Amino acid sequence: MDGENQILTDLRENFGDDILAAQSTADGIPTAWVKPTRVPDVLRRLKDKTYRMLYDLTAIDERQRSNRQGQPDSDFSIVYQLFSFDLNQYLRIKTPLKGETPSLPSVSNLWKNANWYEREVFDMFGVKFDGHPNLRRILMPTTWKGHPLRKDHVARATEMGPFQLTEERQDHEMEALRFKPEEWGMREAKGNEEFLFLNLGPQHPGTHGVLRVILQLDGEEIVDAVPDIGYHHRGAEKMGERQSWHTFIPYTDRIDYLTGVLNNLPYVLAVEQMAGIDVPDRAKVIRVMLCELFRISSHLVWYGTFAQDIGSLSPVFFTFNDRERILDIVQAITGARMHPSWFRIGGVAHDLPQGWEQTVRDFIKYLPPRIKEYDGLVMQNRIFQGRTKGIGAYNLDEAIEWGVTGPGLRACGLEWDFRKKRPYSGYDQFEFDVPTAQAGDCFARAEVRIQEIYQSLRIIEQCVNNMPPGDYKSRHPLTTPPIKDRTMHDIETLITHFLNVTWGPVIPANESFCAVESSKGNNGYYLVSDGGTISYRTRIRTPSFPHMQMMPSISRGHMVPDVLAILGSIDFVLADVDR
Repeated sequence: MDGENQILTDLRENFGDDILAAQSTADGIPTAWVKPTRVPDVLRRLKDKTYRMLYDLTAIDERQRSNRQGQPDSDFSIVYQLFSFDLNQYLRIKTPLKGETPSLPSVSNLWKNANWYEREVFDMFGVKFDGHPNLRRILMPTTWKGHPLRKDHVARATEMGPFQLTEERQDHEMEALRFKPEEWGMREAKGNEEFLFLNLGPQHPGTHGVLRVILQLDGEEIVDAVPDIGYHHRGAEKMGERQSWHTFIPYTDRIDYLTGVLNNLPYVLAVEQMAGIDVPDRAKVIRVMLCELFRISSHLVWYGTFAQDIGSLSPVFFTFNDRERILDIVQAITGARMHPSWFRIGGVAHDLPQGWEQTVRDFIKYLPPRIKEYDGLVMQNRIFQGRTKGIGAYNLDEAIEWGVTGPGLRACGLEWDFRKKRPYSGYDQFEFDVPTAQAGDCFARAEVRIQEIYQSLRIIEQCVNNMPPGDYKSRHPLTTPPIKDRTMHDIETLITHFLNVTWGPVIPANESFCAVESSKGNNGYYLVSDGGTISYRTRIRTPSFPHMQMMPSISRGHMVPDVLAILGSIDFVLADVDR
């Protein structure tokens, strides 16, 4: 019996009738339904055995869903997605909830990163978690009425009436922003000495996005910190549930707005998995090449702004100049720069243009000497090292506990890259190394990202040297837009093409999760189809959300200037945090 079936068998043997059902999904992830009261016990056993990471925690409003064959009846479903590094396997635990104000026990004492995930579910769906230390809104303003991801909540501003900011409401909103330390379990004084509470923001540090951090200070030493997020929240998941499968692709570009098509890839992979679409080899290699170009582009932005956050101004001009060369290549291939929205369900928008090969080869030769030059300018700089070594450090166990993925995880010594361990889009056909570091501090995270630039260049060179011939898009009837070569030959093909372009494809009822190794960590889309032209539930699991949650833990005991080094080393984007 394989490991996937074995874990479900083990749960049934230990929890009996508390395991309500096993669910088959398009992604093949073992999925078990558990009674709400037994969720903490089940999750504790799974964590103790091998599923050490709480990868994601979200909810589904089931009240308007039609296709739920074999699933327990519920108004809301809570979805826990776990990951085992030992088994290299995901596991999904679901629990059904009934009623207008459902509740279940919190698991924030089991996983530290469950704190924010449970707050998000409470904010978006109104589900309460008993025993949570501070269950309050996290993305929406504290004065917001309703829970946006419920199906009965409005989806457009035009459904809400004109906005009016009266003087009374303005005073009310301003008062709601006032920070009250006691609400966060903080003391205002120690003995006869008072703590200082400092607002860092709301502001736009580097190019990360608008963020506010409230620092509790004892002199200049950080006692605690409270990140205040949500300033970039645009309801991306809500928009995913009112756009067709095809028209949502441009919205994905705006999540981590520095990684372009790397945002498209997990989304289209998840849709293709549900639709049973096999992508041609040429399309896979084109996707890989564009993804690695955007990985380098994102790392260059990080490199320059990280140095700028520490106090060195020149590198940001150099790295942004190099990034322009990448965006010129992207524009030549896709027609756009930062947000090309170029991947399609079944492949890519069009084939590579004439002359693309030499342009990419020129860039591969150009960049390595530049990165080596920056190494002497930044990484070997004694001031930079003094500001980053030993700062914001965490070990491997802490990284897994907080849900850290990507360079932050590899900086703790774990050689784990999802392109290698769980290859997708043909990454198993490429030769590249997985850089690691050991210290787990700001400097180590920088070392890993810089080495990743060299490895991305290796992958791009292999794409250029081994670009396969053939189609750039699948000929499956559910691809978008569908192949048009027979639309003028018969009316049936013309009608099908017209409907697929206007309404989008009808994706079979199922559930699917796909994730990729993005520039900041593991980025995944969990999609639920109810058998229509629109996603019933679109969940975007971003790396920056758990990474930002860890920031207070690795800031305590440091000084105020160290906060900027820590934030820069995390390499987050607030739109990736807030969605």
